[in-house]
Amino acid sequence: MEPPSASPRAGRGPWQELLLASLLTFWNPLTTAQVTVESVPPNAAEGKDVLLRVHNLPGDTASLAWFRGEVVAPVHQIVLYVVDTRVITPGPAYSGREIIYPSGSLLFQNITLNDTGSYILQIINRKFETALVCGQLRVFPELHKPSITSNNSSPVENADSVVLMCEAQIQSTSCLWSVNSKSLPDSPRLELSLDNRTLTVHGVTRNDTGPYEYETRNPVSADHSDPFTLNVLYGLDTPIISPSDSSYHQGANLSLSCRTASNPPAQYSWLINGRPQPSTQELFIPNITANDSGSTCLVYNNGTCLNKTTVKAITVSAPMM
Repeated sequence: MEPPSASPRAGRGPWQELLLASLLTFWNPLTTAQVTVESVPPNAAEGKDVLLRVHNLPGDTASLAWFRGEVVAPVHQIVLYVVDTRVITPGPAYSGREIIYPSGSLLFQNITLNDTGSYILQIINRKFETALVCGQLRVFPELHKPSITSNNSSPVENADSVVLMCEAQIQSTSCLWSVNSKSLPDSPRLELSLDNRTLTVHGVTRNDTGPYEYETRNPVSADHSDPFTLNVLYGLDTPIISPSDSSYHQGANLSLSCRTASNPPAQYSWLINGRPQPSTQELFIPNITANDSGSTCLVYNNGTCLNKTTVKAITVSAPMM
């Protein structure tokens, strides 16, 4: 079967309505060199310039025409270039941003997302033999900084689950979460949505505070969110009274400290043999007597609404002579 051909003076024939969705390169068999079209760069950033570069253009080329889309039709013509006269004629699809070169290459200035797609170069030589070559433009937006929001920024340990959501202005090719500057660990408590934009932390613990970050990527740019830290409410752990010494002589000074892991920080109070003492983490009683032989530390977390106590028995012996 002979390839379709047409004279530039005789008008366009039915072949010009041919659907070219699967056409990559089509040449008259009499042509020995294969013409190809390359996008430079292969992936273009929105607002930049990109070139559809033509390789191996035959020396006997008479005219060049570029078409937008996958159908060769007058309405889709961007530009026509006649080699001998160097006359350039814009077509209906010309946007004012395209520049054709004698090599056949087509420059797109300030490219837009709408420029993404297929383009056809029609080459007619001096024997009126025709070649059709297909090129592709891939245009991607410059990504902007995403942000992370949460349905609960102060969850209670072992009681709440947290949903972290990435707020990104545009869809990106890939979306990646990290925690503590590392990839997410493989854990049954961590669940990602299908589009990776939502991270659910089931049964949150104090080790899940983060910080969390979210990165978006496409072939031309990347950006990541500011760190996001969870304020996990936890505690109370069993309080510990120090020092461990429990034997004192009458008249000595008693100094005790009570500590527990808690967020928010615990509220401390003391009882000495049932007598309330100042609400403080450190307890100091000068000149102890036998009536100071029992101390109780009480702790309360107003975030988790939990409280715990620890009792320390103190043995008060006769004063040293």
